[in-house]
Amino acid sequence: MSAILPLGASLYDRVRRVIPPFEWPVFAEDVEAILDLKRQRNAVVLAHNYQTPEIFHCVADIVGDSLALARKAMTVEADVIVLAGVHFMAETAKLLNPDKTVLIPDTQAGCSLADSITAEDVRLMRQRYPGVPIVTYVNTSATVKAESDICCTSGNAKAVVESLNVPRVIMLPDEYLAQNIATQTDVEIIAWKGHCEVHERFTPADIRQLREDHPGVTVLAHPECLPDVVSEADFSGSTAAMSEYVGRQKPPRVVLMTECSMSDNVAVEHPEVEFIRPCNLCPHMKRITLANIRMALEQNRHAVTIDPEIAGRARMAVERMLAV
Repeated sequence: MSAILPLGASLYDRVRRVIPPFEWPVFAEDVEAILDLKRQRNAVVLAHNYQTPEIFHCVADIVGDSLALARKAMTVEADVIVLAGVHFMAETAKLLNPDKTVLIPDTQAGCSLADSITAEDVRLMRQRYPGVPIVTYVNTSATVKAESDICCTSGNAKAVVESLNVPRVIMLPDEYLAQNIATQTDVEIIAWKGHCEVHERFTPADIRQLREDHPGVTVLAHPECLPDVVSEADFSGSTAAMSEYVGRQKPPRVVLMTECSMSDNVAVEHPEVEFIRPCNLCPHMKRITLANIRMALEQNRHAVTIDPEIAGRARMAVERMLAV
C-alpha cells in the first residue's frame, strides 16, 4: 500500500472490497493520468454498469445502464465524452450530443445483439408487417435505429411498447427481452431472433443449483435472459433495477445473473450483502481498459462519426424513447 499516492489511496478505498491491494499499483498510474487529462480537456467519462471497478468507481463521472447513460448524456457540458462501454452506446451519446467529441476507447467493443440485425432486416420487417410500429432496443447500430419508430431499453421497454397505444408492435432485436415483456402487457409483440451472448448462457438449472448450494439466496435476472430463467428468478430487471433492488431490499445473499463486473460494482456500495458470482463475462465490455481510456484522451483516438442523414432519423427514435 505504500506505493499508492494520497489521491490513489483515497480512490482505492472505494474499491478495496473487490480489488486486492497488490493489484492497485497496476491501475494507479493510469487512474491519475486520466483524472488529469479530463481536467485538461474538459472531458467526462460515461461508464456502463458492466465496466470493471477501477473504471466504474475511479475514473467515471457518470455511470448507469443504457437508459441512464442516454438520459445523462443529454446534460453533459464537457467538450469531450469518453464512452466506457460498447460501440452502440458511444453512437447513442453522439446522437444526443452531435456537436461534442465522443470517443470510444476500442472500436472493436461491439455487441452480439447489435450484430444480429441490419437496417435492411428492419426494412424487410416493415414490408412483412405494414403499419406495425417498430420498437428497437438501444443495443443496435445507428443505422438500425434510423429505420425504427422508437427505441427502448430493458428498463423502459414495457412503458415504450404501451405508449404507442396499438394492439401489436415489432420489437427488435432481442428475442428474450421481447418474450419477457410480452408476459407483462396485452400488446402482441413480434420478435426478432437476436440474443445477448452473455445472458443467453444462463439456464434454469443454474438457478436451481445456486439455490441448492446457497440456501436462501435471492436471484436477480436480467430480462435478456431466457424467459424460463426469468420465471425462476426472484426478480427481473435492468442493471439499474437490479442495483436498486439490492439497495432497497438488502438481501443477505444475492446473485445477479448478468455480466460479471455488475456484481463487483454493486458490492462496493453494499458491503453488508454477500454476492454469489456465477457470472458470464462480456468480451466486448472487457475491451475497455484504463490504458485505452487514457490513450483515447491523449490522442483523441476513435472519435465517433455518424452520417448526418442517418443520425437525424436515429436521433428521433432515441428522443421519442426519452420522452416516454
